[in-house]
Amino acid sequence: MTRIERIRAALQQKLEPFAVEIIDDSHLHAGHAGARDGRGHYTVRVVARCFEGLRPLARHRVVYAALGDMMDTDIHALVIEAVTPGEAG
Repeated sequence: MTRIERIRAALQQKLEPFAVEIIDDSHLHAGHAGARDGRGHYTVRVVARCFEGLRPLARHRVVYAALGDMMDTDIHALVIEAVTPGEAG
């Protein structure tokens, strides 16, 4: 299973989203100090009901919690767009 597949599986299992989009931005950070350890840079867009009533920081915390240890072992940087179904455009 690829790293993106593992990220997608973790988000789907924990958040039950309507949609998940993941972009690997690692190639944009080649040579960056944080990229040297092999962890990647990603952008995720998650559309889920569980974000309803939460402010942006709380939504990001929900995403980080869903990814768990992958934040220490696989992901160096993560850009998050966490929206509710009503906010998705």
